[in-house]
Amino acid sequence: MIIDALSWFLLVSGSVFCIISAIGVLRLPDYFSRIHAAGILDSTGTGALILGLMLQGGFTLVTVKLLMILAIIVITGPTATHALARAALHGGLTPELDEEETSSNS
Repeated sequence: MIIDALSWFLLVSGSVFCIISAIGVLRLPDYFSRIHAAGILDSTGTGALILGLMLQGGFTLVTVKLLMILAIIVITGPTATHALARAALHGGLTPELDEEETSSNS
């Protein structure tokens, strides 16, 4: 009963994180903010969903496969987000800054 409640909590919270980050990808103003939202989707949303599925699966081969998928996502997600940000900076794309920040720095 406790494992079911915990797995459903993880599944629902992972789904909420996925929805929030999808809205962030659509509504945030610049490229760097959008890849930040996509990175949150990778690490938090997908991680919680997979952990919830692992609890639902019990100790089976499915859980081992889900653990391998989670390990791949944890390694490649932040790496891909970092690579995208570095490529955008190298390509000349600059982050949008608030006007207050730019005027106080000058």
